[in-house]
Amino acid sequence: MKDYYEILGVSRDASEADIKKAFRKLAQKYHPDKGGDEAKFKEISEAYAVLGDKKKRAEYDTYGQTFAGSSSGGFSGFDFSNFAQGFGGGAFEFDLEDLFGGFEDFFGGTQRAGRVKRGRDISVDLEISFKESVFGTTKTIVLQKQKKCEACGGVGAEDKDKFKTCPACNGKGKIHETKRTILGTFTTVATCKQCSGTGKVPEKPCKTCGGEGVVVGREEVEIKIPAGIEDGEVVRLAGLGEATKGGEPGDLYVKVHVSPDPVFSREGLNLKMTLPVKITDALLGAQYKVVDLEGNVIKLKIPQFTKDGDILRLKGKGIKAGGRTGDLLVEVQMEMPKKLSRKAKKLLEELKEEGV
Repeated sequence: MKDYYEILGVSRDASEADIKKAFRKLAQKYHPDKGGDEAKFKEISEAYAVLGDKKKRAEYDTYGQTFAGSSSGGFSGFDFSNFAQGFGGGAFEFDLEDLFGGFEDFFGGTQRAGRVKRGRDISVDLEISFKESVFGTTKTIVLQKQKKCEACGGVGAEDKDKFKTCPACNGKGKIHETKRTILGTFTTVATCKQCSGTGKVPEKPCKTCGGEGVVVGREEVEIKIPAGIEDGEVVRLAGLGEATKGGEPGDLYVKVHVSPDPVFSREGLNLKMTLPVKITDALLGAQYKVVDLEGNVIKLKIPQFTKDGDILRLKGKGIKAGGRTGDLLVEVQMEMPKKLSRKAKKLLEELKEEGV
C-alpha cells in the first residue's frame, strides 16, 4: 500500500497548508510540461487528491484507503476512473493559479485572477559618510532598468486611442487550456501574454518599444536618506523598480553602507568620541574645548580627579531621530608626557613623597 504522506514528504500530523505547500513544490519539479517525471507527477497528484481532501484524508488515516467511488481493499489497485469521479464526473480541475501563485513562470507564466501584475524589484548598495548618516542626505544615482516607454506612455500603441480585440484570447484576457491525462482532465487558466490580460492589443504597435510598453534605459533616481540611519539598513522606494506593461512598477531597495568617521562613533542615538586630557588637568580639574559633529565648539568641564576612561556627557548633542535626541559621550583618554624637564621631575618626586 502506498504511503501518501511519504510520497509528499510530510508528517502524518501535517496541516492542510503544509500538504498544499509540499504538493506545489513537487508538482513544479515533476510536471511533464516542465520536463519532469510523468509517473512521479501522477503519484504525487494521487497523494494530494486524497490528503488534500478532508473526508478522504480521514478515511485514509482510519482505514488506509478511501471509499468514495472505490470498492478495492486498498490503494495497491487504485482505479483512476473512480479517482476522477471523485472530482466531478470523470473530470477534475486543480486551481493551478492558486496552487502555484508564487511561481509566475509555472505553466507559461500564469497570473492569478485579481493579482496585480508587478514589475521586477531592484536592489542597490549605497555608501554614505558617517555625517550623512547622522543628519540625513539626498543622493542621486543612475539605474539601468526596464522603464515605461515615454513615446507611447506605456500602452504599447503608436496611436494611444486605437486598439483592437486581442486575437489570442478573443478579448477575454485569459487563456484556458485543457489537457486529458490518465488522472482525468486538467484545466488551467492563464493571463494572456499577448494583451497582458487587457483583452486588447494596439492596431499599430509603438515603434519605440515594439508594443511592449517598456524599454530598457538609464534613469536618474533621487534617494532621500533619513537622519539617524544605521549601517546595513535598507530604504524601500515604492514604484521605483522596473516597469511592466499593464501593471505596476516594482520597488527599489537601497542597502545603506556607512563609512567610519575618524573622530566619532555611535551607540544607538548617542555619539561617542575620545578626548586626550593632561594628568595635571585630570587631577586639578580644567576646561577643554571640543568640536561636535556639526562643527560647533563646546566648552567641556573636566572635573577634579577625573580618571582615564571616564565618560563625560554632553546632553542633547547626539543623533536626532524618531522624535528623540541622543547625547555626545566624551571618553577621557589620559595623555602621558613624552619627556620630563628637571623641574617637572623634581616636582613629581616631591608629590611622590607626599603620597600622590
